[in-house]
Amino acid sequence: MNGRPSAFNLAAVGLGLAFLYAPIVLLVLYSFNDSRLVTVWGGFSTRWYGALLRDRQMQDAIWTTLRVGTIAATLATLVGTLAAVALVRGGRFKGRTGLAGMIYATLVLPEIILGLSLLLLFVAAGLPRGFWTVTLSHATLGLAYATVVVQARLMQFDRSLEEAAQDLGRAPWQAFLTVTLPNIAPAIAAAWMLAFTLSMDDLVIASFTSGPGATTLPMRLYSQVRLGVNPEINAVSTILIGLVATAVIGAYLVQQRRRT
Repeated sequence: MNGRPSAFNLAAVGLGLAFLYAPIVLLVLYSFNDSRLVTVWGGFSTRWYGALLRDRQMQDAIWTTLRVGTIAATLATLVGTLAAVALVRGGRFKGRTGLAGMIYATLVLPEIILGLSLLLLFVAAGLPRGFWTVTLSHATLGLAYATVVVQARLMQFDRSLEEAAQDLGRAPWQAFLTVTLPNIAPAIAAAWMLAFTLSMDDLVIASFTSGPGATTLPMRLYSQVRLGVNPEINAVSTILIGLVATAVIGAYLVQQRRRT
């Protein structure tokens, strides 16, 4: 065994990468297409990016999605961190199984069931559907994922460091804030980004719980695709891909810098 991959393995990896990334490359390429037909190349042009800047409805949908995602991810991360602390540090308290079951239920429930359940809840509570109902729904969706991420980090954390801080005169809550919280901060950041990504990607739950003036970007894109694919959609998708790629590369560089 020389440790070199075989031709079959290289071909399999190449086909897999092509299957994953070829559609993305085509989408980015055709976002600079001058033709209105997304499958016909009409020359290089940035006209669809200019059209995006003039599309007020698309800009409102992007702004709504960013606001919903930011608030929902913050709520999900905050509550998920507290839930993770309770599950890891709380011992076998009464109702622990029920709490864990309710939190993790959203991991296995189909989104259409969760969206319908939340809709019925908001109707029964008399809450008008709009920005805040979508935000609360997305926070509920991201809560379980945030809890899982933070809980996994807390289970690996060495509690002797926190106990040492308490021996030196720190109160338990001070030891948690000054010792534990900085150590689990990367997990909290990862939980926030995961919850934000889930909010950005959601279409089903938002369709059930949104109202007038609370149209998210996935809902806007879906409504346009039903009427025909517009190259402006390619421009929006390319911008999102660029933002995500920048965030991933930035996070990787920060992680590499911390390691060195």
